[in-house]
Order: sequence, then C-alpha cells, then structure tokens
Amino acid sequence: MGQTTLLSVAHPWQCDQMNHMNVRFYSSLFDDAGFVLLGRLVGTDAPKSLGWADVSAQTEYVGETPAGTLLTITSTIRKIGRSSLSYDHVMTDSLTGEVKAKVSMVTVRFDLEARKSAPIEDAIRKRAEAFLD
Repeated sequence: MGQTTLLSVAHPWQCDQMNHMNVRFYSSLFDDAGFVLLGRLVGTDAPKSLGWADVSAQTEYVGETPAGTLLTITSTIRKIGRSSLSYDHVMTDSLTGEVKAKVSMVTVRFDLEARKSAPIEDAIRKRAEAFLD
C-alpha cells in the first residue's frame, strides 16, 4: 500500500489543450513526493556532505488527470542496497482511488564532496525498512 508522501491538486494551469495535466507536472509532483520520502528517512540530523542522486525513473501514465482532481501519492521502498534505494510512487485520485500514474525510481546516496556514491547510513537504513513493501 505504501505511505502517503504528498497531497496535491491538479491546477488548471498545469493542464494542456486536452484539459488534462501535462506530463511535466506529474514529474514535479513525484519529485516532491521523493523529497518527502527521503526527508523522512534522513531526519533532522542530515550531514551537509551527503545528498541523493536520482539515477533512474520509469513512469507509467495510467489515467487522465483533469483540472481540479485531488491527488494522493503513496511511496513504497522495494529494495535497500548498499548505497541505493529502489522505490515506487503511485499517484491516485484522492476521492475515487483511481490510479493516475506510477513511477519506479532508483536513488543513490551521494557524497557531495567526493562526487560519488556513499553507503547508506544505518539510521537511514532502519527508517527505510518501515517503507519496505
């Protein structure tokens, strides 16, 4: 099922000439949900020398999203690697539960000074286990 990582709405200015949300805005909502997910994992004691780098995103657009649709994104971690997380976001209509889009992500813990992957810290690993499917 996953944990809720974002609540939003499809605004009219996000919709194209066919009156459904343009794909660029799905990406931004999924990105926001990713920040919430990763922020929950890191907590308040995040080292300034470490960040996250998205290395893969596979999006599936399932249903049209017209202006005014209330949206919920839930997130589930599929796999915790040495330095990477594989996770899914699912966007649904908050009122009907209809799936609108899905994205499968791979994100790497990133050493901002060395500019390379870094091992996921034990505290983050433990928090991530609560999101495992």
